[in-house]
Amino acid sequence: MADVVRGGPYPRTVRRLRPLTEAECYARCYGAWDPTVKVVRLEARPPRFPANVSGEDLRRALEERLDARVVDEAGIEAA
Repeated sequence: MADVVRGGPYPRTVRRLRPLTEAECYARCYGAWDPTVKVVRLEARPPRFPANVSGEDLRRALEERLDARVVDEAGIEAA
């Protein structure tokens, strides 16, 4: 137990009062702030491929495939 940083048992959950910023996380992990480190925000990248199908179309296609599978299984059991 000599290599334990903190004495006593750890709580099961840690309750955060607010989310930590990236700068606060860096400071907690690496100690003092280094002036050579710069926190930047990246812009969201555009999608790599345009979506030709909507989510609703995908849902309908899935339902059709599931219904066809149920009909095929019923036909196999009847034979």
